[in-house]
Amino acid sequence: MAEKWDATSMKSVLRAVAPMCVGLALFAGVAYAQDTGGDAASAAVVSAHLSAADQVWVARIEQTLNHALTFEARIQQIDADGKRTTGRVWMKRPGQMRLAYDPPSPLLLVANQGKVVFRDSQLDQTTVIPMDRTPLGLLLAQHISLSDGVTVTAFRHEAGLVAVKLVRTSAPGDGSLTLVFYDNPLALRSWSVLDAQGRETRVTLFDVHPGADVPASLFDLPAQPDE
Repeated sequence: MAEKWDATSMKSVLRAVAPMCVGLALFAGVAYAQDTGGDAASAAVVSAHLSAADQVWVARIEQTLNHALTFEARIQQIDADGKRTTGRVWMKRPGQMRLAYDPPSPLLLVANQGKVVFRDSQLDQTTVIPMDRTPLGLLLAQHISLSDGVTVTAFRHEAGLVAVKLVRTSAPGDGSLTLVFYDNPLALRSWSVLDAQGRETRVTLFDVHPGADVPASLFDLPAQPDE
């Protein structure tokens, strides 16, 4: 059973999986401005006051993210209700990602060929979304930017960790993403997503393999029966 893409199905799918997928780098749970509109999209964005040293760290973070052409990691997610879920994610930029929750979860997301395909094997449902209409379109871009369409609203560096809070500039009311890095060497440790309803999802990475040799077959798209 395949679903045609529309704004409602897109938001439903992204709310289910974005906190995990985007945490690899950017923008999970902060978007939907093109489809939601309203007061959230019109809220004023307030930039953090960054010292010269802070700006150097932000530039280093952007550089680190852009150097991550391939990536594999285990993920532990704790949602707003305290539910703990684990899974594995693989990424190859530009344009490819696979996210699979551990059994018994039936969920699988694969991004490739300009589309994001979300598969729920339990419900026998497949949802297809154009990649450029999702946060993954930004994450999997040839170049990741922390200033082009994104605003840094908070920054903290202490106890060996660097944290940067981001919102989408055009729609800051839609939510925020906080990325947390080890500072030496600079490496992504965790992220948290705060959605427009104030619900937070936290994700921690472990068994991380940046630069992993990721087989191309991992990004084969699930069958789309109605296409």
